[in-house]
Amino acid sequence: MTIDKFNFAGKKAIVRVDFNVPLNEEGKITDDTRIRGALPTLKKILADGGALIIMSHMGKPKGKVNAKYSLSQIVDAVAAALGTPVQFAPDCAKAQEAAAALKPGEVLLLENLRFYPEEEGKPVGIEKEDPAYEDAKKAMKASQKEFAKTLASYADCYVMDAFGTAHRKHASTAVIADYFDADHKMLGYLMEKEVQAVDNVLKDIKRPFTAIMGGSKVSSKIEIIENLLSKVDNLIIAGGMTYTFTKAMGGKIGISICEDDKLDLALDLIKKAKEKGVNLVLAVDAKIADAFSNDANTQFCAVDEIPDGWEGLDIGPKTEEIFANVIKESKTILWNGPTGVFEFENFTHGSRTVGEAIVEATKNGAFSLVGGGDSVACVNKFGLASGVSYVSTGGGALLEAIEGKVLPGIAAINE
Repeated sequence: MTIDKFNFAGKKAIVRVDFNVPLNEEGKITDDTRIRGALPTLKKILADGGALIIMSHMGKPKGKVNAKYSLSQIVDAVAAALGTPVQFAPDCAKAQEAAAALKPGEVLLLENLRFYPEEEGKPVGIEKEDPAYEDAKKAMKASQKEFAKTLASYADCYVMDAFGTAHRKHASTAVIADYFDADHKMLGYLMEKEVQAVDNVLKDIKRPFTAIMGGSKVSSKIEIIENLLSKVDNLIIAGGMTYTFTKAMGGKIGISICEDDKLDLALDLIKKAKEKGVNLVLAVDAKIADAFSNDANTQFCAVDEIPDGWEGLDIGPKTEEIFANVIKESKTILWNGPTGVFEFENFTHGSRTVGEAIVEATKNGAFSLVGGGDSVACVNKFGLASGVSYVSTGGGALLEAIEGKVLPGIAAINE
């Protein structure tokens, strides 16, 4: 079933969204991209005359109630976005009465799903090495099914619209779909758009294809980097990963972030890129600081000659020019991860330059896909989101889809 063909009149729809939005210390939303992304699906249900039950996670409360991650903090923002009052269920697993009382046009937001360990389906308080782990895992899987069954009981139909968590086989993203037949479960509009955007990158590659991979750790990006080496023409390595590669090649990086146990891996990736004929583009200079602070003293230097006590917090002007030139000549572009600590105003220039180059390439006919929380925050901060082809709400999900993996949240709908 597709959402366009389904009439929600008189039906209760439970929708899995990704409202894991960033909050400041006062609990105010600093980037509402994910809420705005879900609006077409939510508004379609209400416009049809359906009742709406919204469920999401926030943060990593690890199966325990934690006020810091309560979705009660975003009720007003969701209500404002939808233009209608939003009721709140303070316990997602005990919302039967609130759900039963919902009338057409009404909205109920459930408390954070991850306050229950059953949502993620991982045993709590027991290590994998423990002999009892496998039994605990089986017991948790059974509990996860019960939890999913409870959530499913609130509604007549299920809509999966949380691309950001589609790569996880959680109770609310995949298991719940087992309790609805094929005519009563579907992808939301956002999911449909995300799937299409990934298809555009993977199945209709216009060359040159350039991927810009930022982030602090090579280890968290290893699979996607290896996968991209068989697809891209240019691979730009940015962000904190820069210094692991630089040190691996014998450079001096001062106190810059570095994974010392991944130096061999970095050298291996350099070798693989060469073997596959991929242009691996690394920084040549950096904007360095004498402290991890916006107010630190700064200077520019060669990326492999960073003095002791200093650390690289962004790329330098020569690297900006190199990156921008590669990007502007590209016809397919994937951006995941900023070039530096863009949260500090004094270290935004590299990421802004990359974003502006992507916008220019897009104007000249390139397809550009920006994904991963920090990249999305970047293009929004710099006002560039409207200048790229597609801004994805998913980080890990986007990367796994591009790796070619089947996402459980999509598979559960299609089964």
